Amino acid sequence: MLTITLKPGKEKSLLRRHPWVFPTAIDRIEGKPEEKNKAGATALVQSASGQFLARAAYSPQSQIRARVWTFSEKEPVDHALIKRRIRQALAWRRASVRDTDALRLIFGEADGFPGLVVDWYAGTEGYLVCQFQSAGVEAWKVPIVQALIAETGCPNVYERSDASVREREGLPLVTGVLAGKEPGDATHVTENGVRYAVDIKAGHKTGFYIDQRDNRRLVMEQAAGRDVLNCFCYTGGFSLAALKGGASSVLSVDSSGEALDIGRRNVELNGFDAARAQWQDADVFKLLRALREEGRSFDLIVLDPPKFAASPGQVERAARAYKDINLLGFQLLREGGLLFTYSCSGAISADLFQKIVAGAANDAKVDARILRRLSAGADHPMTTSFPEGEYLKGLMLGKP
Repeated sequence: MLTITLKPGKEKSLLRRHPWVFPTAIDRIEGKPEEKNKAGATALVQSASGQFLARAAYSPQSQIRARVWTFSEKEPVDHALIKRRIRQALAWRRASVRDTDALRLIFGEADGFPGLVVDWYAGTEGYLVCQFQSAGVEAWKVPIVQALIAETGCPNVYERSDASVREREGLPLVTGVLAGKEPGDATHVTENGVRYAVDIKAGHKTGFYIDQRDNRRLVMEQAAGRDVLNCFCYTGGFSLAALKGGASSVLSVDSSGEALDIGRRNVELNGFDAARAQWQDADVFKLLRALREEGRSFDLIVLDPPKFAASPGQVERAARAYKDINLLGFQLLREGGLLFTYSCSGAISADLFQKIVAGAANDAKVDARILRRLSAGADHPMTTSFPEGEYLKGLMLGKP
């Protein structure tokens, strides 16, 4: 087996059960030449004194040189481990997730699968949609797919390994059928009583923002009688929730005409009054300024932008963008209104995001009140030793 020996003192993070090993922590790598060049090979990680630390997936081209499979010396990395962890992940979701047939079944490191995402759309035609984002899970792709089918009973598995993180692992971007049949143009799921059309093959992420389920329910609960503005709406997740909750009107804005078309079809799919739903293909930043100049205002505003900071080096620029949209959001919000604002940038911490929003409120001369701190649902768990897993953070704010 490949053996990775760390430099003196570099074992501390692994002893705290953090699952990543960076090149700067490594003293030497020993093993056969073919093992040293094999992406996804299982490696034993030890301290400078020879103490066992972990078994990890080795990735020779990645800045995360090894991702931990297990911290137990007695637990081998094999088919049994894969089956056991999928079974555990499924049991957790069945116990903790309600009122939906769309859920995240595997959430990477939190479920013991470093770099793997699996979403389960169990609606009209069940599909498991997988993203193999690291060399380790790529090497175990076949047994992972076999175990997913066996444990869920879902025969259709589709791959959406087309995120740029694959390139940093030295892996090609891949999409296509892994088992069963190819999905159609739309797979339909139901969440909190609302039906959504999901484009598995070409939609964002795996087709739908499953992580916002609980937050969509919250918007639904607060929407009655309100004029709603949903920015970066994609296919209208928050918009449909607001309509279901009895919103007087919903203006949904996105720069993707195709996504907006799906949103319109979702309104028809649910039998909602189309007159209450407006869809606008526009740059959100420009439109918010135009709405301000027109003197428009809203009772409830949702700001759910795409990732503004893909890396720590982009944080400063991202902070300016977050402050800009939140400032405009506060200016467009009526007294007594609610602002739901989010960041899905892992490089932006929850504390920093709150400071950015506070700065926007101050510039808008609004004494905003934090009513709730928001995050992803229970099917996106975060381990105490891996804060990087908390990528989605949000605030529900009131304007007195």
